[in-house]
Amino acid sequence: MAAGSLLALLDDIATVLDDVTVMTKVAAKKTAGVLGDDLALNAQQVTGVDSTRELPVVWAVAKGSLWNKAILVPAALLISAFAPWLIIPLLMIGGAFLCFEGAEKLAHKFLHSPEEDAAHKERLAAAVASREDMVALEKEKIKGAIRTDFILSAEIIVISLGTVSQMPFMQQVAVLVLIALIMTVGVYGLVAGIVKMDDAGLYLSQKTSGFARGLGRMLLALAPRLMKFLSIVGTAAMFMVGGGIISHNWELLHHYSEGMATALGDVPAIGGLLHAIGPVLFDALVGIAVGILVLLVVTLVNKLRGKKAVPAH
Repeated sequence: MAAGSLLALLDDIATVLDDVTVMTKVAAKKTAGVLGDDLALNAQQVTGVDSTRELPVVWAVAKGSLWNKAILVPAALLISAFAPWLIIPLLMIGGAFLCFEGAEKLAHKFLHSPEEDAAHKERLAAAVASREDMVALEKEKIKGAIRTDFILSAEIIVISLGTVSQMPFMQQVAVLVLIALIMTVGVYGLVAGIVKMDDAGLYLSQKTSGFARGLGRMLLALAPRLMKFLSIVGTAAMFMVGGGIISHNWELLHHYSEGMATALGDVPAIGGLLHAIGPVLFDALVGIAVGILVLLVVTLVNKLRGKKAVPAH
């Protein structure tokens, strides 16, 4: 009897684990787009520090990301259980903040004088020679990256929560914890690889093997181009993710986006392509509009308070 009960218990555990694994895969697929944006944004955020400090900065941001998710997972479960109406407003605020950061980067040359840019570059150059300033620069970079990670992590957790909302509570917890760990390891492992690509290229270029030297030179040539590309993609991702959060949770915009996608899908020959990219471009336009609006408000408030905007990095 006891053996039968034990076997039944083990069978139940195996079933639960199988359900958790399946739902984790589903949640991971639904959050894959946000994962790509998270990668681009964080690779962009950790650039600009001394090369010997890149991995410590990535590790610091990764730990911050884990703390973000340690806060967000219980908070999402509590809000879902006791105040589900709060989820959308909080997401909208986070989306608007991402749009603002993207707009600030685009408007940088209009908001800051050449003298401010020159002073900022001098500060970065001095930071390389000064350990005290370098520590301050690192803290600034880490703080900005963790802040951005918090918003993207919130979207990942909420999307995952929506996927498992009908599952028992403990299975919801298991899926959210697994998603949080998988996304953190995946994003920051890739970020670490990207920021150290130039060091790997230099190492290989000094080898005796012709293949290794050729590969090293290719990595050295690719690294700055990749970082520039990720910087552009990261800024675009701010608008697409932020605008997407807002348009998907604003009924009027959501219906308009769906109607537009349907109409574009009816275009002969290229309807499928237009149906796929149309909503993405619409989200980006919404993000740009919201970002500009928030930027104007923030700039006005700062002027009234006599506070200067900080140059974008």
